[in-house]
Parts: sequence; C-alpha cells; structure tokens
Amino acid sequence: MKQIQGPAIFLAQFLGDQAPFDNLKTLCKWAASLGYKGVQIPTWDSRCIDLQKAAESKDYCDDWKGIVESTGLQVTELSTHLQGQLVAVNPAYDELFDGFAPKAVRGNPKERQAWATEQLKFAAKASRNLGLNAHATFSGALMWHTMYPWPQRPAGLVEDGFAALAKRWLPILNAFDKAGVDLCYEIHPGEDLHDGITFERFWEATGQHTRCNMLYDPSHLLLQQLDYLQYIDFYHTFIKMFHVKDAEFNPTGKSGVYGGYQDWVNRPGRFRSLGDGQVDFSAIFSKLTQYDYSGWAVLEWECCIKHPEQGAAEGAPFIQDHIIRVTERAFDDFASAGKDQKLNKRILGL
Repeated sequence: MKQIQGPAIFLAQFLGDQAPFDNLKTLCKWAASLGYKGVQIPTWDSRCIDLQKAAESKDYCDDWKGIVESTGLQVTELSTHLQGQLVAVNPAYDELFDGFAPKAVRGNPKERQAWATEQLKFAAKASRNLGLNAHATFSGALMWHTMYPWPQRPAGLVEDGFAALAKRWLPILNAFDKAGVDLCYEIHPGEDLHDGITFERFWEATGQHTRCNMLYDPSHLLLQQLDYLQYIDFYHTFIKMFHVKDAEFNPTGKSGVYGGYQDWVNRPGRFRSLGDGQVDFSAIFSKLTQYDYSGWAVLEWECCIKHPEQGAAEGAPFIQDHIIRVTERAFDDFASAGKDQKLNKRILGL
C-alpha cells in the first residue's frame, strides 16, 4: 500500500488584501507555520501565479517554484475552478458567472468560453513545467437548470447535453494528455458533473478519455445524501485528488436538501470546519489508503460559523492525525509457518 501525502492547504479561501494573505511568499510562510507541507494554487489570482507565463516559460516556473519551496512547502496541484466553470455556461447563468472572467470578455459568451479554454490549456502546460501530475477544475454546466425533472425534460436532452459538454472538453483533455497530466473534475452541485452517474455519462461521452478523472470532496456528497464511502469503492481508479472538507446535514420539517433559498448558516446542509461536521474521515482515509491513493490530502476550508484562521490552524493537525502510516508486513506474521509446498499439498489433501 501507498501512503497519502499531506497535510496541504488550498489557498483560494485565504487570499486577502492584508499581510500575510496578500502575496504568495508570505501566505506560504503562514501555511508552513501551521504545519502544512503543501499548497494548492488558485490560478485565477495573479498574486499567486501568472498562468500564461508558467505555461510558456520553464525558467519562470523554476523561479516561481523556488519561492514556494523556500518556505519549506511543495506545490501539490494547480486549480482552474473558476476558468473551468466558464468552459460551459448555460445562458440562464451568463450574468451570474460573468464576474469570473476578465472584463474584456464579459457580456460575450463565445469570447468568454474561448478565454476559459485557453486558460485550461495554459494550465496543462504549466502543470507539466512544474512537474505536477494532476490538476483541479470544474466541468461547468449546460444542464443544471434541468436537474429537477419538472417540466419534463424533452427526450434526448441529457444525451445531447453530455455530447455538447464533451465536445467542449475534448480539446482540453487532449492538451492535458499531451502534457502527461490528469484533469480532475471536482464533483460538485451546480456542475453537470455533480455525482457518480453524471461523471460516468460524461466520461462515456468523451470516449472514456484516460485523462478524465476526479477530485474527491466528501462534503458535496454528504450534502446530497450520497454514500460517500461506497463512492470510493466505485470510483477509486478515477480519484486522483482529494479535498478534505467537512459538512453536516440536519433536515427539519421545514427544509431539506434543497435548502429553501436560505443563507448558508440557516441551511439544513452546510459546510463546516474540519471536525465540526458529520463526515467520517477515519473511514475515508482508511478506504483511500486501502486503494493505494498516494496523492495529497488538501484542506479546502469553508465554514459559515468558524473564522478561517482558526479553521486553518486546526486543519493541519487534523489531517496529519488521519494520515495512515501504511504497514510493511501482515499483522499475523509472527504466526507464519513459512512457505512449504509439500505442507500445502498435505493440507489440501493432494
């Protein structure tokens, strides 16, 4: 068996306008002081990285990587969650998602999609230049507004939707294949890839592309009331990335999975700081270790109650305590009779 790496932290939720959260080096020093060993980088924030330069210049990548490593940390993966969202946007969401794009392409869905696709291709090259083997993103969504089947979906709508989504992503998946990097879709409500079935349908539509993989985040599965442990049994060969994020689901007689349009703090299902929710991380780390997951365990902190700095400080030891040092021998080796083929034949009556 292989051992999970970590703890690591996704920097997206901690970037800010005040030190130490306003530039990459000081943010990495802060993370290292808390006990983290790696950082996952949001590529849409120029304070973290110039994605185009990273794609075009190995020298830039070497210098940039040196900044992170000078703080005692490793780069775990790059993320294009916001850019990936813009690869596929249903017109119903144009204005809501326009803010993810640079001003030059806002209000122009075709140009926005082209920009997003270019960003993903930059990310493939940048990941290769940095020596990374996995990348995090969102799938975007063409069909999310039809997720609940009322009014009834026209026949063939879902099949056509996944075919269209795959058509947009295939050139990107091919770019990641050329770079030797796995593209990992975070399975997430709001995306067309939001559970196991939707991932399978997309994967089939891509021709079972070998670079089409998953980022596993149990919080999104718990909030759907999906069996997030059996999910690992089904999809462990696709899980190349892991966000360690907690959640809780407490339905009432008034509200359940859909949340009643309430704010996060009042929703029955809400994200929580590590250890404050209902996710069974002991079982998750055991299952991932059983299946030889050797990637990083990365804190993605989101909580509507606890302060982010407290959550980050608690997250590193929480993850470290859950990482399993894998055994190198069987627990009952002390009772081994050794290998004796004649003995085996006698026991078998041969």
